[in-house]
Amino acid sequence: MQAVGSCDTGPEMAVRRLLHRLGYRYRLHRADLPGKPDVVFGSRRKAIFVHGCFWRGHSCKRGSRKPKPNAEYWGRKIAGNVARDARQRVELTAEGWTALTLWECETGDGGSLAQRLKAFLEHHSGERCS
Repeated sequence: MQAVGSCDTGPEMAVRRLLHRLGYRYRLHRADLPGKPDVVFGSRRKAIFVHGCFWRGHSCKRGSRKPKPNAEYWGRKIAGNVARDARQRVELTAEGWTALTLWECETGDGGSLAQRLKAFLEHHSGERCS
């Protein structure tokens, strides 16, 4: 488990490369924001989280896998991650930020991901974007 990184992961790097190619500039892992978002656009007050499917219990094939050894521990761990993410998202919204969560399984399709990122970043902060 020590080998699992919390930042600069493959999916996160794919999102960052795509954003850079699209012409967006950003900051990384701002510790002063709830949840320490992976990518931050300060002037737009927008943040992007890139979540690993397994670690956050996503509903995709990879995320819905249940480890057999020590299943109780992993169930609590993943449920705790989900609860913490929800709390931090509420805190971030309360501070006037808009956040987008991208899942590891979504980072492989560059075309639709690019459209989704553009839509998120070009919406005005008063509008709702998943």
